[in-house]
Amino acid sequence: MKLVIHPPVEAARLESIVAVAGPMRVVNAADEAEAATAMPDADAFFGKITPPLLAAAGRLRWVQSATASLEHYVFPVLVEHPCTLTNMRGLFSDNIADQVMGYVLCFARNLHTYVRNQMSARWAPVGGEAERVGFATGPAHVTAIDRAHRHLGDLTLGVIGLGTIGSEVARRALAFSMRVVAVDPAREAAPEGVAALWRPERLPDLLGQSDFVVIAAPHTPRTAKLFRRPQLRQMKRDGVLINVGRGAIVDLADLVAALEAKEIAGAALDVFEAEPLPPGHPLWRFENVILTPHVAGYSPRIAERHLGLLLDNVRRFVAGEPLRNVVNKAEWF
Repeated sequence: MKLVIHPPVEAARLESIVAVAGPMRVVNAADEAEAATAMPDADAFFGKITPPLLAAAGRLRWVQSATASLEHYVFPVLVEHPCTLTNMRGLFSDNIADQVMGYVLCFARNLHTYVRNQMSARWAPVGGEAERVGFATGPAHVTAIDRAHRHLGDLTLGVIGLGTIGSEVARRALAFSMRVVAVDPAREAAPEGVAALWRPERLPDLLGQSDFVVIAAPHTPRTAKLFRRPQLRQMKRDGVLINVGRGAIVDLADLVAALEAKEIAGAALDVFEAEPLPPGHPLWRFENVILTPHVAGYSPRIAERHLGLLLDNVRRFVAGEPLRNVVNKAEWF
């Protein structure tokens, strides 16, 4: 058996792969020409496969992507090829879910506003003056400042895409006593605690019920431009849109229009249609929008997880065991 790697990996990683591969020969191709020469009798490939490399393959059975996202990886001939494709999903889920809850807490407690106020030494509670009548002697009445600071246990979080990331988001939201609902095209059973799991055609129900709408879906032929103005108008007017899935899912022009019309209360985005987001883009000027530069998945743990998954799949392939993270090539996930 033979495994071809391209682009090449560094020496330490290659040593680990060779150790796990055992009897399988490993070719760490320095360039695409060397990779193409090695492809006719390759059984497995790790890295970025191209149409010419696939065309040169005579008996390829397994391709391991180095990425979790596949919208820029798959191509028609690869989809039709009988080889199994696996990806790196699941490595980033906890980190991305942590960031989602950071957004939720910011909007619920107005933390993003208070950080901005701090920069100008401005004492200005959201909702008005910090005054609570009768606090010391009896029950206080609900003030505007109370209403401006939301109680998470009263709120519903909707998750679009209940995969590895969406499930971690749901788990954290449940820990904050939020009600959680979700839509997913493939998942059959909801995790414990999730109030409802619907098919994608029930998306309007999720949007109408959710105080926070979290997009944790991949970019697929079915999710591209999933969020346009009609979907945003189906959200609560005090609802917040959070996108940590893929930028292509949300039409940013429609999002800007919905924010300007106050059809939703805010948005938090880590991914965008075009990255980096241009300096002149209107999203930069909204105080009720949090923008982060595609960093939700970053963590010092990712490199070790990436190598660990690769080594486990190499071991499984050599042993003839089921591979992890097998994807539907036609659906890109």
